[in-house]
Amino acid sequence: MEGVQQMIAGVGYDKVTISMETKVYPVIWHEDRVLLIDQTRLSHEYAIVEIKRYKDMARAIATMIVRGAPAIGIAAAYGMYLGARDIQKSDRDGFLAELKGVAEILGNTRPTAVNLFWAIERMLKTARETSVSVSEIPQVLLAAAQQIQAEDLNTCQAIGDHGLAVLPKTPEQLNILTHCNTGSLATAGYGTALGVIRSCKAAQRLGRVYADETRPRLQGAKLTTWECVQDQIPVTLIADNMAAHCMKLGLIHAAIVGADRIAANGDTANKIGTYNVALVARAHNIPFFVAAPLSTVDFRLQSGEGIPIEERDPKEVYQIGSTAICPPGVEFYNPAFDVTPAELITAIITEHGAVAPGDLKNLMVHQC
Repeated sequence: MEGVQQMIAGVGYDKVTISMETKVYPVIWHEDRVLLIDQTRLSHEYAIVEIKRYKDMARAIATMIVRGAPAIGIAAAYGMYLGARDIQKSDRDGFLAELKGVAEILGNTRPTAVNLFWAIERMLKTARETSVSVSEIPQVLLAAAQQIQAEDLNTCQAIGDHGLAVLPKTPEQLNILTHCNTGSLATAGYGTALGVIRSCKAAQRLGRVYADETRPRLQGAKLTTWECVQDQIPVTLIADNMAAHCMKLGLIHAAIVGADRIAANGDTANKIGTYNVALVARAHNIPFFVAAPLSTVDFRLQSGEGIPIEERDPKEVYQIGSTAICPPGVEFYNPAFDVTPAELITAIITEHGAVAPGDLKNLMVHQC
């Protein structure tokens, strides 16, 4: 991979710089390691992290060096390979038992994003069902991880095309609000909600993106705007509490968000603040879309009440950088996600088409 240069060695990670001319792929398999764009450093610094051990991959997922449900799934798939590569057992049962332990460590990193568990289970199933010798299983798993990554890129491009088809027909130039980051950085390299926006731009129907800053980690401000600037997509950053005002002024024609887990009835868990956007969109009669691969739908859950909500370090709320923004003695609550009820969602856009939330069950046949 051209443009990769060694920068600094750290404990557990080796950090390297990468050319800004390299296309944005958040997870890259390179020789004997995984390269991750360090999303905690964007947008002020573009750096990548080398991952050679599955426990380092778990740490990268937990600390949000890699984030976004599809990208987490891809990273975990490669983590399963890295773990398998280090297993010393020569008997199949012993090998699979240790691989299950690898899966548990990776699965304990982010409880809400179902793509994580979907990818891990797919890798476990691949290891269980392959007929190759134990020593060859790691290579089979590497091929499976690469397949998951390739499939996601095709999936997101299909989501973009299906999303374009259901966007409002008027006006000709659409202003679209999005929340958090759902682009190349959150997937294999195209995006879900931002993938729809990219397809909209390609069709010359995009006027402007309005990007919520997305407190408390500011993924919209740091990541979505960065991607838009890279792709020359017109973008306006707004604070999270400005969406209703912008809608009232007629500045926004549709809202599109991603998802970390969708229940069978269409209730959708996404980055905290998404529920707010859905409510104000309904109040202003603006369509609200969810764009996500079918692997994000958890058909085992009948409603959003069963979706686990991750709570993160309160520092994300009370501190910006190294600066505290409130007095000592304040208590904090920092859920990373909220659940938007299905009745507020106009359509869920998947690689198999856009459907009303109540019709998700019709897509079950496509989920492997």
